[in-house]
Amino acid sequence: MRASRLLSLLLLLQTRGRMTATELAQELEVSIRTVYRDVEALSSAGVPVYADRGPAGGYQLLDGYRTRLNGLTAQEASSLFLAGLPGPAAELGLGEVVANAELKLLAALPPEPRFHAARMRERFHLDVPGWYRGVDEAPFLGEVSDAVWDQRPLRMTYRRWGPRDVERLAHPYGLVLKGGAWYMVAAADGGAPRTYRVSRIVATELLDGHFDRPGDFDLSAYWERYAIDFRARMHTGEALVRVAPGIEEMLRYTVGAEIGDAALAEAGPPDEQGWVVLRLPIESVRHAHWLLLRLGADVEVLEPAELRDQMAATVAGLAGLYGIGGRASGKDECRN
Repeated sequence: MRASRLLSLLLLLQTRGRMTATELAQELEVSIRTVYRDVEALSSAGVPVYADRGPAGGYQLLDGYRTRLNGLTAQEASSLFLAGLPGPAAELGLGEVVANAELKLLAALPPEPRFHAARMRERFHLDVPGWYRGVDEAPFLGEVSDAVWDQRPLRMTYRRWGPRDVERLAHPYGLVLKGGAWYMVAAADGGAPRTYRVSRIVATELLDGHFDRPGDFDLSAYWERYAIDFRARMHTGEALVRVAPGIEEMLRYTVGAEIGDAALAEAGPPDEQGWVVLRLPIESVRHAHWLLLRLGADVEVLEPAELRDQMAATVAGLAGLYGIGGRASGKDECRN
C-alpha cells in the first residue's frame, strides 16, 4: 500500500512539477503529515526531491530527473483499453493513433499484464450513444479540436434555438463527449465560458494567433457544475399526478430513473384502488403532456389545470379518431 503511494507521489511530481504538501495530500487522499513522511522516505531512498520554502513553495524533483518505474499492474493495463473509445477517437482524427498506441503498449507489457489487457480488449466494447437517437453529426469537430489543442481563436456561425444563427469569436477551452454528442466549452466574445453543441456549428474559421487559456480553468469541474445547473434549469415546473399500481418501471423509463425514484419515495399511501399521488418536476406543460401520454390510462393529471386540459383534449381527440362515443371513424364514414 505504501509502496504504491510513494510511486504515485513520485509520478505526480514528475508529471506536474512543483506541488505543495496540501495539493499532494488531496491527490493521494492522505494527511499532510503522511506526505511529509513519504517525501522523507523518497529522499532517503535517493530520489532527488527538495522543498522550496515560502508562500509559493512546494516539493519538486531535481531538473532532468525521470524515474524508470513505469510498470503497470494487470488491472491498470486492462483499464487503459477501456479508455481508448475507438469511436470518439476516430471522430477526433485519432483512430489510427490510438490503435498504434494500443499495439505498442501490448508489445511493451510483461506477459501477465499483456494477457489481461488483450482479454479486456477482446471481451469489452464501449458504445456511447443511446439506442433511440441518430448520430450527432459534427462536421466541424476537427477544426474545433485543433482550436482547443493549439489555443487558437475560432470564428463560428452557431445555430441557436431561435430563428437566426449567430456569429461568435470563440476561445475554445475544451471538448466534452456526453451521451454520444460533442460539446465545446469556450469563452466567446470576451465573456465567461459557455457550452456549445458542436453539431450546431454551421461554419468555422480557424484564426491565426493564440489565446491564453486560464491556468486555473478545470474542465471536469466546469462540466460538473454545468450539468447540475442544467438539470436545475431544465425542471422549472411541477405536476401533481395519480398513477396506477404496477407501472413503476414504466414511470421510471418515461420520466427518468432519478426523478421517478424520488417521486415514488415521497409518495403517500395508496388509495383503495392502489393508485398513488406523485409530484413530478417538469420542463414545461408541453413537454410533460408529451411524456405523460406514454402512460396512457395509467396516469391522471391533477395539476396544473392547463396540463390536465391538454391531456383531456388529446384523449377526446383520440376517442373521436377511433369512433368511441358514437362518432364514426373516418374509415367507417368512407364506407358509408
